[in-house]
Amino acid sequence: MIDFRSDTVTKPTEKMKRAMLEAELGDDVYGDDPSVNALEQRLAQMTGFDAAMIVNSGTQSNLCALLAHCQRQQEYITGQGYHTYLYEAGGAAVLGSVVPQPIAVAPSGELAISDIERVIKADDPHFAISKLISLENSHCGKVIDVAYFERVKQFAEQRGLSVHLDGARIFNAVIKLGVDIKDFCQHVDSISICFSKGLGTPMGSVLCGSKAFIQRARRIRKMVGGGTRQAGMVAAAMDYALDHHIERLQRDHDNAAKLAQLLAGVPGIDVQPVQTNMVYLDLAPSINPQLLGHLLHAEGILVSASNKLRLVTHLDISEADIIYSANAIKDCLALMQQANDAE
Repeated sequence: MIDFRSDTVTKPTEKMKRAMLEAELGDDVYGDDPSVNALEQRLAQMTGFDAAMIVNSGTQSNLCALLAHCQRQQEYITGQGYHTYLYEAGGAAVLGSVVPQPIAVAPSGELAISDIERVIKADDPHFAISKLISLENSHCGKVIDVAYFERVKQFAEQRGLSVHLDGARIFNAVIKLGVDIKDFCQHVDSISICFSKGLGTPMGSVLCGSKAFIQRARRIRKMVGGGTRQAGMVAAAMDYALDHHIERLQRDHDNAAKLAQLLAGVPGIDVQPVQTNMVYLDLAPSINPQLLGHLLHAEGILVSASNKLRLVTHLDISEADIIYSANAIKDCLALMQQANDAE
């Protein structure tokens, strides 16, 4: 199957599996897994922070970050459609009594600073205490440039707020903009980096920040069951991905652009501009997304059926897959249109 549902469906390559099998192991809860320790030091140096911590998932990484930044009765300001608010089961509120304050996300993926300022609470016992701004890059395939983070950080410092970056796909932004990851990190207080999306590891994320921040986050990681033992096998996969899977993200971006180009002008769909590895198709009201999904499945293509269809490219999708899939989508849409005309 050609699987466009997400870049989370990637499977480790044979060379990555070999690196995992050959990893030197210890017990990470005791702090003596050499592969974990080496990777955390590498990520801290790469991002320009003092410390880093391996966690099981991006959701767990963001949870540890939110609870390390905020105490009970404090709030974090974030986007209505950002992962930390919408797709993490309300973890910060449920487990930490930390209040989310969501605001609208601009089409660019940014939060307008004026909107952030509008929801910052006065020092009044009626309100939760504004403590953190939680951003995301990339967001829905859209990349936000470094200058925006510089502006937000300056604003946050003026208002006494910290800034966390959900950088699950930060390397897609790095490749798209041709910058260094440190360029983003110098303007935030912490960053979460996911390795099980475009970088292709079977699991795992890394949270980076100051030593004091990571020390607090480690306690939270333990509390939510994130203390693992021979985690060096996962660290070895991440280490391999850093060496071999960052630059190749450009291929995913190129494949997404090619898919968008091949589908441009096809009746029944409106192709949104592509920046990274995500192609969004707005389906006409006459197109049944579930039926389209079933037809594509019969052609060996997996999608998440929706009126706004998201097709995500990744390391397990080739250029040949892109050409085949574009033709299959055209054929299925034409078949559906014929059926509609016959009714």
